[in-house]
Amino acid sequence: MANTTWLLYYLTRRRFSPSFRSFFFIPTSLALFTSLFILFYISTTSTLFFSNQQPSIPHLNQPLLSSSSSMPQINISNNTQNPFPHVSNVNRLNENDRDGRESQRSLRPQFGSSDGIYVNNELFHDKDIFLEDYKQMNRSFKIYVYPHRRNDPFANVLLPVDFEPGGNYASESYFKKALMQSHFITKDPAKADLFFLPFSITRLRHDRRVGVGGIQDFIRDYILNISRKYPFWNRTGGADHFYAACHSIGRSAMEKSEEVKFNAIQVVCSSSYFLSGYIAHKDVSLPQIWPRQGDPPDLASSKRKKLAFFAGSINSPVRERLLHSWRNDSEIFAHFGRLATPYADELLGSKFCLHVKGFEVNTARIADSLYYGCVPVIIANHYDLPFADILNWKSFSVVVATLDIPLLKKILKGISSDQYLMFQKKVLEVRKHFQWHHPPVDYDAFYMVMYELWLRRTSVRVSLPVSKNPNH
Repeated sequence: MANTTWLLYYLTRRRFSPSFRSFFFIPTSLALFTSLFILFYISTTSTLFFSNQQPSIPHLNQPLLSSSSSMPQINISNNTQNPFPHVSNVNRLNENDRDGRESQRSLRPQFGSSDGIYVNNELFHDKDIFLEDYKQMNRSFKIYVYPHRRNDPFANVLLPVDFEPGGNYASESYFKKALMQSHFITKDPAKADLFFLPFSITRLRHDRRVGVGGIQDFIRDYILNISRKYPFWNRTGGADHFYAACHSIGRSAMEKSEEVKFNAIQVVCSSSYFLSGYIAHKDVSLPQIWPRQGDPPDLASSKRKKLAFFAGSINSPVRERLLHSWRNDSEIFAHFGRLATPYADELLGSKFCLHVKGFEVNTARIADSLYYGCVPVIIANHYDLPFADILNWKSFSVVVATLDIPLLKKILKGISSDQYLMFQKKVLEVRKHFQWHHPPVDYDAFYMVMYELWLRRTSVRVSLPVSKNPNH
């Protein structure tokens, strides 16, 4: 300690030469200048010092369905073409993890503002690109289906159903039936862009020889058999193969076939990117649609007296939260159990219809809402929405985070009359994409799924010798 004190005293009393003082001053000045520059850079590029966060709920003066409001005008055009139009995250329910469980704040609609920010209110991300690609898909897209005879012991699982599909998981059967009878099918595997694995998870589930407990073994053995019999699976590890499943058990069905789960394209209704096994942009979200016959009904917004409606069982914490917040409300009707009135009448009489996560993120309620002209409100964190690469979901739906369920009425009442009418107009335009037909018609659910698959086709084909008779 004494030596240190003596050294400081010596340095303060000693007079250094001018050259030495200059040598000491230069690095000190450089260090000070560098520190000031770093602080300036951080202050201008970071939110560490300044925050531009918008409030959670925008202040909207117009009440819902106010007759005095006027449609906002958007005069700014966006002529910049997205170089990656098919890889869009705009409709993914973005994560803002909190304790690793809840995520995402509400994605409320934006309709332009005085600050000059352009907001896309169109139904498609880029309609021109979609229509041009759609034509090319119809001309050139080819699918090879692994062949199976009608006398195969599992023909009921591997061949399309010979009846009109119905029920909550009909999307799987509708898609497979339409695909097998479409012009996309080729019998020449050398011309194929993708290869279809034709097993049906729904049919396996009800087959007494297999059942829920035997599905994993069946899929494992099926992949093993085709990989030994044909060269197509092995040359890509299954990356140019796909299967379709609407029941949630389809996800666990691949536990003994990891190459299917991680390499193949999974066309599934349970499209939650929070859970392992589903990979957005590789896999495809299959819309869960309850099949209905005939043209969809239409009811003017002025005749829809209820603010919001939900009906369903209490099978998830999210639905429990909805019930706890709104069970006795006079404007948000949350029903659990059997309805006293027809389900269709409730949808037709409501402005907003709630899609609330149950066991899985998916239910048929989004398609139900669209069919009956009701604006869907999606309360399902991590849901990779169907056709999100194509459709701008913000133009026809409202997404509310599960954390914001207590704010649901404030969010919905904050939407003006003109904004609601814009939503409903887009609902009536988009609902044709969420309907199954037999045979399929242009731009219906089948063709939209095919387009999603077309976007995921491989751009580089592996050329290997192919047997003239793939059955041997």
